[in-house]
Amino acid sequence: MPLNASIRELEWNALLEICRLIGGALDLDHTLARVLTVLSEHLGMTRGTVVLYDEEAKRLVIRAAHGLSPAAQGRGVYAPGEGVTGQVFSRRVPVVVPDIRSEPLFLNRTRARNIGKDGVAFLGVPILLRGQPIGVMTADRMFGPEVSLQRDIEFLTVVAALVAQLVALNRSAEHERRRLERLNRAMRTELSERYQGFFLVARSRAMAEVQELVRKVAPSRASVLLLGESGTGKTLIARILHEMSPRADGPFVKLNCAAIPDNLLEAELFGYERGAFTGAERVKPGRVEDADGGTLFLDEVGEMPLLLQAKLLRFLQDQEFERLGSTRTRKVDVRIVAATNRELAEAVAEGTFREDLFYRLNVFPIVVPPLRDRPADTPLLLDHFLAKFGAEYGKPLRLTGKARRALLEYRWPGNVREMENLMERLAILNDGGEIDIGHLPPHVVAAGLHEERSPEELPPLKEMERREVVAALERNGWVQSRAARELGLTLRQIGYRIRKYGLLDRVRANRSRTTTPPL
Repeated sequence: MPLNASIRELEWNALLEICRLIGGALDLDHTLARVLTVLSEHLGMTRGTVVLYDEEAKRLVIRAAHGLSPAAQGRGVYAPGEGVTGQVFSRRVPVVVPDIRSEPLFLNRTRARNIGKDGVAFLGVPILLRGQPIGVMTADRMFGPEVSLQRDIEFLTVVAALVAQLVALNRSAEHERRRLERLNRAMRTELSERYQGFFLVARSRAMAEVQELVRKVAPSRASVLLLGESGTGKTLIARILHEMSPRADGPFVKLNCAAIPDNLLEAELFGYERGAFTGAERVKPGRVEDADGGTLFLDEVGEMPLLLQAKLLRFLQDQEFERLGSTRTRKVDVRIVAATNRELAEAVAEGTFREDLFYRLNVFPIVVPPLRDRPADTPLLLDHFLAKFGAEYGKPLRLTGKARRALLEYRWPGNVREMENLMERLAILNDGGEIDIGHLPPHVVAAGLHEERSPEELPPLKEMERREVVAALERNGWVQSRAARELGLTLRQIGYRIRKYGLLDRVRANRSRTTTPPL
C-alpha cells in the first residue's frame, strides 16, 4: 500500500473512533483522555495533552494527558503567553518544535521528557471555539520521520476542532444542569413559602387536622385520596405530600382525568407504541413512566371511565402496566395521590366507580373542608391575598368595613381559588387602594344583603329550595355533580332533593336530550 494511502487510513480510523467517543460523551475529562489514547493507539503518539483555560484561575491547566504521570500532569500549569503552550494559546496559531533540545521556550514543566538525550518533535495547536481560544492540544510527533511535521499539524488541528465541539457540548450541558438546579431550588423555595402560607393562613381546627394528617402520611408509601370541593387546595396539598416524602427528588407528575377525553385518557396515562392507533406516529411514554421514582397526582379521579379504572387498579396492586399497542409488561415505582370532588361512595353505589378501586385508593383519605365550613380562616385569607396582590401590583390595598362584611358573609362556592381570583381582579381594577362594596361583583354583594321582607312576600321554603335546585340543574346542563358544586351541596345531598321534589324523571329526560349518543 502507498505511504499516503496508509497514512490516510490511519487518520480516518482515528477520526472515526474519536467521533464515536464524542457522540456518547458524558464525562469531559474521561472522554478527552480516551481521545488521546486513540491517537496513541492508531498513530503512535507517545505523549499528548489537552490543556484548557481555567477562567477562575486565569491559567492553562492540563485536563487530560497520555504518557504523563499524575504528578507530571499536575505540574502542567501555564500562564497565557508562557512557554510554547502559552504562546500557542495567545497567538492562536499552531507551533512546531522540530527538536525540543534547541527551543528555549520549551519549558518541560511536566519533566516528562529527558531533554538532554531525547530529540523529540513537539506540536501544539490552539483549540478554538467560535474563533476564540479555549485551550491547546499538544503532542509529541505522531507519525514517523517519513511523514512531514506539517501533516502532523494539519491532522492535530482537525482533532482540536472536534475537541472544541466536545468542550462546547459539555459546557452547554453543565450550564443546563446548573440552570435546572437553580430552577429546582427556586421551586422548592416557592413551594416552601406556599406551604407555609397555605397553613399559616388556615388556622381553623379543620385545617389543623388536615396539616397533621399530611405530616403523618407524607413519609409513607401509602396511596392518598384527597376529598373536597374544587378550589380547596387539593393540588397544593398533593404537591406538599410529594415534597415532604422521601421521593422529593423524584418527579411530580399531574394528570387531570376530567380534562382529557375518555378515549385518549388511557394513552395519556400508560403511553402507547407507534401504530397503536390512527395518528400514533411515534412511541410516547405515559405519565406513569414519567413519574417513575416520584409521585403521580390523579386529579378528578372520579371522572375516570370504568374500563380504565380496572387497568388503574391493576397498576396500583402490581406497579405493572402495558403501553397501548404493546404486549411488553413494564414496571415502575410510583406513589399515587388521587383527588376528587365527587362522593365516591355514592358513585360506587350507583355503579359508576369500581368498589375495589375505591378501597385501593382510599387507603388514607384526607377531607379538605370547604371555605364556608371554616369561617375562622376567611378573614386571614382575605388579608393574605390583599398583602400578596398589593405587593405584586405595587399598591397598598385595604377593605372598607362594608366590603369586608360582604366578603365575610359570602359563602365562596369556589373556595380559596375563587377568593384568590377575585382579590387579584380587585387589585388590578382598583386605583385608589381602597376597596369598597361598590367594587365587589353583584353576586357577592347580593349574598351578603339581609333585606327584610314581609311574610306574604316570602315564598314557602320548600318551593324556594325546589326552584333553586331546578335553576342550578338547568344552568349546568342537568349534570347533578356540577349543580351540586354550584349550590354548595354534596352529590348525595342534591340527589336527595331531586327525589324529594319529584325531579328524577325530569332530570333523566333532560340528560338524555343533552347527552351526545356514542359513535
